[in-house]
Amino acid sequence: MYISAPHFWWKNKSFLSFLLTPFSKVYGYCARRGMERKPPVIDLPVLCVGNFTLGGAGKTPVVIVLSQAAKKLGLKPGVVSRGYGRTVKGVHLVDVECDDAYHVGDEPLLLARHALVAISPDRYAAAKRLKEEGCDLILMDDGFQSRRLYMDYALLVVDAMRGLGNGAVFPAGPLRAPLETQLSLMDSVLCIGHLKACNHVDAFITGTGKSLHYAHLKPLASDEVSGKSFLAFAGIGNPDKFFESIEEISGHVIETCSYPDHYFFTDADLKNLKQKAKIQNLWLATTAKDYTRIQAKALQKDIENLIVFDVTLDFAQADFCYRLLEEVIARFKKRKHSL
Repeated sequence: MYISAPHFWWKNKSFLSFLLTPFSKVYGYCARRGMERKPPVIDLPVLCVGNFTLGGAGKTPVVIVLSQAAKKLGLKPGVVSRGYGRTVKGVHLVDVECDDAYHVGDEPLLLARHALVAISPDRYAAAKRLKEEGCDLILMDDGFQSRRLYMDYALLVVDAMRGLGNGAVFPAGPLRAPLETQLSLMDSVLCIGHLKACNHVDAFITGTGKSLHYAHLKPLASDEVSGKSFLAFAGIGNPDKFFESIEEISGHVIETCSYPDHYFFTDADLKNLKQKAKIQNLWLATTAKDYTRIQAKALQKDIENLIVFDVTLDFAQADFCYRLLEEVIARFKKRKHSL
């Protein structure tokens, strides 16, 4: 079953949001109590990359870039992920050669190209397994609100286009927990998008004493894109961000098709997309995350005129990742010495 975020989450005022407010109060209370629990501790530095809201914000590329930076610092990073949509049970180490997105989830499969990844709903057990494999740094992909593993540092990612939506807690809005609770427990915010679009994020950070950083998604397929016209399709948290990124590198998006996040494409879907593109003489474009799901179902992998987009991040502060990792390690050492 695939569920997309309702449009009213991203509007300032909505009658539907008002009607759901009583349920949000109950959910928010439970979420706040859950975030106050004492999590299990592992003897490794732990950096959590999370977000305030349900849906995509850009966590996966952040974890990838951090894992690359960690390797350059001589570390062996391991990534802990719940593995949304996985079918394998227990703690599982992702193998890019043997696993597919259907069994382990699309995001863990992408992450496993860059670091050792352990998936499990029990994040402590996953981190413990990574430690056994020789990892000396844990990067936690999501899990900020669940408090299933002690974290030395929590970096929350915000999509500049969507921000925090209407600012309400689920189901009246996209927030996973009351904003004041999340702000009190996180360490810094990374706003992904154009700097001007990030301006509204300053408002809820001001006065918290927490730092705000900036980055911009950069597609890696730019040499193939310039001047081409596309039918772009994606089943990710915010497809519009992907469609805009194609335009930013001189591609022309003529038509778009959006699907729910983590959607597994059918043969009929791909046949329809190919026919639409052929009729209009367009190239097809999708994300690397979507392509893992196309491959997982052994569908029409030989799709002609398809460009698969990988992305990286350009940070406003070039040394952001290194400074962040050094801070995480310093906090871990301080934690060890205080025991």
